[in-house]
Amino acid sequence: MTSQYNFKRITVVPTAAELKDVVLSKTQRKTPTVVHRQYAIGRIRAFYARKIKFLQQTLHDKLTQIINEFPKMEEVHPFYSDLMNILYDRDHYKIALGQMNTARHLIDGIAREYVRLMKYGDSLYRCKMLKRAALGRMVKLLKRQKSSFDYLEQVRQHLSRLPTIDPATRTLILCGFPNVGKSSFINKVTRADVEVQPYAFTTKALYVGHLDYKFLRWQVIDTPGILDQPLEERNTIEMQAVTALAHLKAAVLFVMDISEQCDRTIEEQVHLFESIRPLFVNKPVLIGLNKVDIVRRADMAPEKSALLEKLEKEGIPVVEMSTVTQEGVISLRDKACDTLLAQRVEIKLQSKKASVEDTVLNRIFVAYPTPRDDRVRAPYIPETVQQRKQRMQTSDENIQRDENTRKLERELELELEDEYILDLKKQYLLKNPEEKYDVVPEIWEGHNLADFVDPEIQKKLADLLAEEELREKAGEYDSDLDSDDEETKEKLELARQIREKEKLMTLENQINKSKAGSHVSRLNVRKRERSIGRLEEQMEELGVEIDAKRMKNLQGRSQKPQLGKKIKVGRSPSLSASRPPPRDELGISDKNVSASESFLTLFMTSIVSAYLISSPAYYRSFIER
Repeated sequence: MTSQYNFKRITVVPTAAELKDVVLSKTQRKTPTVVHRQYAIGRIRAFYARKIKFLQQTLHDKLTQIINEFPKMEEVHPFYSDLMNILYDRDHYKIALGQMNTARHLIDGIAREYVRLMKYGDSLYRCKMLKRAALGRMVKLLKRQKSSFDYLEQVRQHLSRLPTIDPATRTLILCGFPNVGKSSFINKVTRADVEVQPYAFTTKALYVGHLDYKFLRWQVIDTPGILDQPLEERNTIEMQAVTALAHLKAAVLFVMDISEQCDRTIEEQVHLFESIRPLFVNKPVLIGLNKVDIVRRADMAPEKSALLEKLEKEGIPVVEMSTVTQEGVISLRDKACDTLLAQRVEIKLQSKKASVEDTVLNRIFVAYPTPRDDRVRAPYIPETVQQRKQRMQTSDENIQRDENTRKLERELELELEDEYILDLKKQYLLKNPEEKYDVVPEIWEGHNLADFVDPEIQKKLADLLAEEELREKAGEYDSDLDSDDEETKEKLELARQIREKEKLMTLENQINKSKAGSHVSRLNVRKRERSIGRLEEQMEELGVEIDAKRMKNLQGRSQKPQLGKKIKVGRSPSLSASRPPPRDELGISDKNVSASESFLTLFMTSIVSAYLISSPAYYRSFIER
């Protein structure tokens, strides 16, 4: 794992209830859902065993992702390890991840156990109960880890909000009492925007800003204020600053308030510096006297000034500055950066790698050639180059110009002024220089347009214009075109009459269309062949008497008007198919008729029916028999 860890990539940790719903829903969606008891028992066992294995694998992958994405205390940089111990408690953090790992192994064991028991299921019901028990036990394990899921999600959210700090890069650390001007300094030298307030402990966490110095990227860390008290009595806010001072290889800027407006005297601030001085071992340390716009160092009391002089004698630079007027801010920054750069280079040179051959020192060695004699060998410079150099250095136009050097177009333009014409074709490199100014043919769809242009078209146009002028002079266009002869007038009158007739015919058609729907002729309708009168005539010819009483029903129907079926306009006329006659035409009598009359009626009915389905010749043969 690298020293710079990206905590923002950690996946969101779901709650136990959310994870349960997700995995059960996914198991239902990604596995078969239909099984019948008529299936072979092996197929039923495989159906439910697949669901158990799928749920186990889903939970295994999810828990493995959580365990692997969270940083391990033993693998990260000591700075991050101690910072996480201060913020989240190392023991609690490791126990939560350990419970995730234990739950993963228990879920794998439950799945193996129930897949083995599934081999002994002899019915669909028993296999289903085994699957239900397996899924229930695995989900129950998730519910027991509810507190661990919630804790890890809180840790993930806080880790994602931590600033990205690279422990291996060039770093400046600001430390000191609260409200001495550390946040104001980082706002001045970097692009950070740290909150600044007139009360203490405005900064409660680590803030990082970045700056560029000597084409190198630097990070500046603003730490919370530290109080002068034993280490075990410091709270979480102060311990973050102590962790940064202890584990980061950086230049330390201890900021003091020379005006004592932070409610701390110079003696207390110097005492704090001495108490945390063990954290500055092997680190360049500088002291910044802030707020010199209020009180100058020369105006300090002698005993306070003596404390600062003592620190200077120990080799600790003391720089006066003011974040309000920005006096000394840049000088303090530059001095701290230069000191840290020099120390880093010195450490690299003193390392084992620098002492090995063909490494840093050997690569920076510059070799010089050894002279072999006293002869002077001056560099050869061509004469043309010397002349060109001389022309560039002086504005003398009398210097001889090289014959091979052509004039630039800009020079020609200045020389000719208004008479200059830009000619781009004179520099064309052609085999025949006379072809430079030839007209370039215009090609369209593979054809040269010049081939389709008549070269004598201008001459022909001039001839036509001359001929037209002669005709005008001869008076060919002086005749009255409006005067027509008799034949032309007759044709015009006939054309007018034809147009009027067409208008009248169009108007008549429009009037006819506006009338009611058109009637279709019924000439093609078949004439009715069967009637009551014809029936009576044929019965009399056969010798059968029909009384008016028996024909009562038929006469009543015959009096009704026979309406023809309407024929729709727009379709060809067609005849309806033959249908059986209605019951009143069959001769069925009322219930009051006597038995003898009923027999006679039945006989008549048979005759009428035969008549309706056959010809008169059939009746004669029927009566004779």
